[in-house]
Amino acid sequence: MIEKIGVIAGGGQFPHLFCQAAQKAGRKVYIAGHRAETDSDLAQLADGFCWVKLGQLGKILKFFKKQGVTEAVFLGTITKTRIFRDIFPDLRGLTLWNKIDIKQDDAILRAIAAELEKDGVTVLESTCYLQDLLFPQGVLTRKKPDAGQQNDIRFGFRMAKAIGDLDIGQCVVVRDQTVLAVEAIEGTDAAIRRGGALGHERAVVVKVRKPDQDFRFDLPAIGLQTIESMKEVKAKVLAVEKGQSLLFDAERVIEAADKAGIIVVGVWQDDSGAISF
Repeated sequence: MIEKIGVIAGGGQFPHLFCQAAQKAGRKVYIAGHRAETDSDLAQLADGFCWVKLGQLGKILKFFKKQGVTEAVFLGTITKTRIFRDIFPDLRGLTLWNKIDIKQDDAILRAIAAELEKDGVTVLESTCYLQDLLFPQGVLTRKKPDAGQQNDIRFGFRMAKAIGDLDIGQCVVVRDQTVLAVEAIEGTDAAIRRGGALGHERAVVVKVRKPDQDFRFDLPAIGLQTIESMKEVKAKVLAVEKGQSLLFDAERVIEAADKAGIIVVGVWQDDSGAISF
């Protein structure tokens, strides 16, 4: 018997990659795609597909139940600012929304996962078929960070972990051990542009996993757009937590970074608190 898996899909290429990997592993894939977020061609990869609007939790659960889905994953991006202007909850979604006191990423996603599990749908880690996408350790580009940039990476890593602990964001932009920008609901690219404009071609971008982040959803991710945003403001260094973040289109990202003179490095913090590259 072929096992089924449900996909609650946002935007970007992650849902595509996951569906291909899951089907290669012999699973049938049933996708709930979000309107205005999910690529319409994702439906071509599905064994079953339905469109939902942001907040339609009941519709997702009904779809999974009809298809006999008992395991699911959260994949892809949702434009976070839409929660203020473009949410259309059904009764199940509205009931849950009113129960959530602090409407931050982890609280919302954990609450949705708990509701799925109440209905017999276990939420799996989003990387369960795509471990090869996890960010590697070390300097990935031709250029290496100098002593000052290394200090900024270590400083930025600690600052990013601190804002992550508050469930604010996953990324900071620093220069000379000064925080120039903190990612919040606007997202990483906007934070890079704000901080980079202040950094005057010396900005260092650091992105990490939140200390208590659930591997089932919202892992930090890096792709070509990240490099493009850094190029716009001539930011110099991108440091990402090794093994805790996703790297899409790795070869193209490194090629683009090398061409732009941007340093890309995977960093790691050991049990003693030391940060290495």
